[in-house]
Amino acid sequence: MEGRPRRSFTDDYKRQCAELVVSSGRSIPSVAKELGLRDSVLRRWVERFEPQPTSAARRPITQATPMSADQASEIARLRQENERLRMERDILKKSRDLCRNPDMSFRFIEDHRDSYPVRLMCAVLEVSPAGYYAWRDRPLSARAAHNVTLLAAIRQVHQDSSGRYGSPRIHAVLRRQDRGVSRGRIERIMSRYGIRAIMARPRRVHTTDSRHHLPIAPNLIGRDFTAEAPNRLWLADITYIPTAEGWLYLAAVMDLFSRKIVGWAMRDHMQVELASAALTMAIQQRRPQAGLIHHSDRGVHYASYAYRDALKAAGIIASMSRKADCYDNAPMESFFHTLKTELVHHRNYETRAEARRDIFAFIEGFYNRTRLHSAVGYLAPIEVELKTA
Repeated sequence: MEGRPRRSFTDDYKRQCAELVVSSGRSIPSVAKELGLRDSVLRRWVERFEPQPTSAARRPITQATPMSADQASEIARLRQENERLRMERDILKKSRDLCRNPDMSFRFIEDHRDSYPVRLMCAVLEVSPAGYYAWRDRPLSARAAHNVTLLAAIRQVHQDSSGRYGSPRIHAVLRRQDRGVSRGRIERIMSRYGIRAIMARPRRVHTTDSRHHLPIAPNLIGRDFTAEAPNRLWLADITYIPTAEGWLYLAAVMDLFSRKIVGWAMRDHMQVELASAALTMAIQQRRPQAGLIHHSDRGVHYASYAYRDALKAAGIIASMSRKADCYDNAPMESFFHTLKTELVHHRNYETRAEARRDIFAFIEGFYNRTRLHSAVGYLAPIEVELKTA
């Protein structure tokens, strides 16, 4: 069994950690715990990389002109009306998947009565307040009471995953909590209350160019996506992230044993340096022994002399997919699909910097440390590796 290497971090990783603290407004201990770092280490990185305030931030605040009593009254009325309309819209949105019968409507009102006025919900759902209160006073059956408790647990797991977990992973989490409940029952409750994993249809854009005359490495894995231990087989690939400033490109390296992303880099270009930076991070953090297999597509980034020299210097053996066959690198394709459907397709990034911070937090704070992976027995990558340490 290989010993655990000492963790080492690139400046790019440190800068992203510091930017995550500054941009999110969260405390250093909170972010450090999420990323598995010591508070003192993260504090030094923040002090080193914290951006200086802009001139706009230093601009003095001018005093507003006082408004009249009539203007203040009208503004208050409009705000109250806007708040009522907002609540009506939210109620309709959250209840759209309900089977429209009184029992389901009453259950919805009971679940949301701390968030919205009961009479407003009754009006929107077209039921009477008297009927709701009569329903509420009825005693619950044992199964109905258990369903209420189970629904609260499902919603908590769903919320903790930022809406990314569907019934399989919620079932896995509840099993860890020693809740003896079937996946079918969880699916029925989730369907009844409109709880589902956030998903979006991914768009396919080719990010690598295999039209070159550089040497091609043989395919050494042949779609055998298994590894006996960490640092035996790495997969690598590149994807794109749309922002208002243009594309942000992400190169990533995955350890197949645990599905952990061990190296990544984000740039505004598709040059060889992008892939090399991700490889450098992976080597620096993992310090693998000679003989590790590195599998990628045939893109010019991975076939370049610079990249092959870096692999050779680390004692890493190159392997490449067949031409235009994404299934030869399926786990990496699966990771990018997860990234897009659980994060990117639900964001509208104004800047590349905003996208970098979000993707960094997803990879290092959620995907590697928290997200349950079906391919490794519904464990998080960090758990898989700790079990082998």
